Amino acid sequence: MTDSPPKTYCVNHPQTETSLRCNKCEKPICVKCAVLTPTGYRCKECVKGQQKQFETALWYDYIIAFMISSILSYVGSRIITIMSYFTILLAPVAGVIIAELIRTLTKRRRSKRLFQLTTLATVLGSLPILIMYLFMVISGLSQGGFGLLWNLLWQGVYTFTVTSTVYYRMSGIKIG
Repeated sequence: MTDSPPKTYCVNHPQTETSLRCNKCEKPICVKCAVLTPTGYRCKECVKGQQKQFETALWYDYIIAFMISSILSYVGSRIITIMSYFTILLAPVAGVIIAELIRTLTKRRRSKRLFQLTTLATVLGSLPILIMYLFMVISGLSQGGFGLLWNLLWQGVYTFTVTSTVYYRMSGIKIG
């Protein structure tokens, strides 16, 4: 006779045998239900409960983030019109400035929606100049204005780079 431990089954999937347990609540969980955290595997319920503690943004942080990031992104896109290939160097700097200013103004309060809104506002702030160049290229190509393609290219590079930099800097702690 062998002394094998009793079989345990996942709390959410009773047909799935498991030896894995949540390191916080000790519930048996299967691989589908496990979330890897820096301290080990946890069930989704414990992770959600923990994430709510990280949602610290106040209602006006969203307004501040939207207004400041869209305005600064617009200003940056205006500056890029005269910087051409320096866009490759300056757009990431603009993204860092936007993200760090938002983080400072919101006193480093955080929320998944806050960094998403900041990223969206950054895109929206850079779109007017990008769209203007797009229309200029469409109307200018019929008149031989291929020089406008470069301006459109640099605006596109700026929009992509500043947005991805803001997203990266703002997302920081991943909140589900």
